Amino acid sequence: MTSSMTELTRRGMNYWFIFFIVFIGVLGRVQGQENNPNENVEITLNSQKTQVSTDEGGKLVINVSNKDAEKFKTSGVVHYGEFGAKGDGKTDDIDAIAAAHAYANQEGLPVKAKEGASYFIGGKDRTAVIKTDTDFGKAFFIIDDTEVENRSSPVFLVSSSKQSFELEGVTSLKRNQEKIEVSLPGPCLISVTNSNVKRYIRFGPNQNKGSSQTDVFIADKDGNVDGDAPIIWDFDEITDISALPLDEKTLTLTGGHFTTIANKAESKYTYYSRGIAIRRSNVLVDGVEHHVTGEGEHGAPYGGFLSISDCAYVTVQNSVLTGRKTYRTIGSAGVPVSMGSYDISLSRALNVSFVNSSQTNDINDSDYWGIMGSNYCKNLLLDQCTFSRFDAHMGVANATIRNSTLGHQGINAIGSGTFTLEGSTVYGRSLINLRSDYGSTWQGEIVIRNCKFVPAAGKTTSATLINGSNKGQHDFGYTSYMPERITIQSLHIDDSNHPEDYQGPAIFGNFNPDMKDDSYEEKFPYIRTKEVILRNVTTESGKPLRISENPFMFKDVKVDKD
Repeated sequence: MTSSMTELTRRGMNYWFIFFIVFIGVLGRVQGQENNPNENVEITLNSQKTQVSTDEGGKLVINVSNKDAEKFKTSGVVHYGEFGAKGDGKTDDIDAIAAAHAYANQEGLPVKAKEGASYFIGGKDRTAVIKTDTDFGKAFFIIDDTEVENRSSPVFLVSSSKQSFELEGVTSLKRNQEKIEVSLPGPCLISVTNSNVKRYIRFGPNQNKGSSQTDVFIADKDGNVDGDAPIIWDFDEITDISALPLDEKTLTLTGGHFTTIANKAESKYTYYSRGIAIRRSNVLVDGVEHHVTGEGEHGAPYGGFLSISDCAYVTVQNSVLTGRKTYRTIGSAGVPVSMGSYDISLSRALNVSFVNSSQTNDINDSDYWGIMGSNYCKNLLLDQCTFSRFDAHMGVANATIRNSTLGHQGINAIGSGTFTLEGSTVYGRSLINLRSDYGSTWQGEIVIRNCKFVPAAGKTTSATLINGSNKGQHDFGYTSYMPERITIQSLHIDDSNHPEDYQGPAIFGNFNPDMKDDSYEEKFPYIRTKEVILRNVTTESGKPLRISENPFMFKDVKVDKD
């Protein structure tokens, strides 16, 4: 790739992030209004037949016959067809689907789709709220995004019956604080904000003024904070703090073959969010498949078919998702930029795991954007996954990737705690890229074990293990750190396709080309790594590891080789 194309790509990724923040804001508003779809439903029970209609205001009006109500109670399950869904792949079934879930939610009954049915979902602004176990099974769901009334409205919303509440009496917090002095109804997800302090003050051509200091954590009924997902900021002042009780019982979504007919909108930052939004804790998604068809020469980007926010303990397993086609538009700098488009988005979510999951398209096909993006998350796990990317934008506290394969966009992250990479293969341009738009910061350590690195998916390139950029001239709203300690055990670097002047793989990229001697001054010091431990690191080229293209910057790093 030429230097000019690299710059355009970098600008594109930077420009995308402004709109990713906007998209996450939309997610927050959806979460705050998550009961609205239920408020727009009226359910009656009488001797008349079961039927579903809408009134002039768009309210879903559901009548359930006494006979059917008794049948549902006896069978212990609700089917879409019993509320009028045709499942013929042509009739728009969204009202019937939403009605079935609304009644099931009221009665506490599970929902089951008909095997082999094909449920068509058009562009109507209607969300099916899920509060009970749902078996999509071997049914097909066709989501047509070509004419949509509300592109921000999810098709399915997995919601809690519990209500969040303002937390009284907590006026400050400290990083790693172990207990808050409150009495809670049970374990709760605590969300806290100080709007008078800005973090993640973005650097680059599309720099912004940062985002309000935000944190999420779990506390038990006595206020004890879960130490596995610690408080990461000092809050000298709190402008908003709320608690959402965790659901004790796991809600399960099983199966389902979903196909999105892609939008054909103008290629600009008007994100589509029509998929499955999860806003409830303790959820298992097992065996879902999502495919995409109809991507043409232009289209608006997607903010995630699976959108997981404001919750904890969510597992997605045995599932197949799809990377979205990358479209280009004119960015704020007046040049063409690539727009990020996702099938997985995470925000303010704790303890989220993806297990034994993959994507339908080639993870090294650069025509498709990296499948995942996240903000404000803690304890993310990929296990036995094959994805084009792992990404943490505005910080992750603790992340683990194991027994997995990451494609052309590799691993991109900033955050804190421990980042563990083990038993995995990475095809990115670097083994781990610390995002430069947020200071390439990782306050903690990186542990790499039993991995293989194929730089740039085997294209001609010079191998770099840890990459990023920070010249120490920008205030990101926090002190930026390189990992204090990096431990690499049993790593093989397939650097066989390298340039003629290749000097061997570098542990660190050239984070600051201007730092050539002691005369360089950092206005905002970038705290360097103290120690690198290397055990059994081998290269296909036979060339040994070197510290960096810029050895001066890393002259004080202790390297412990076997």
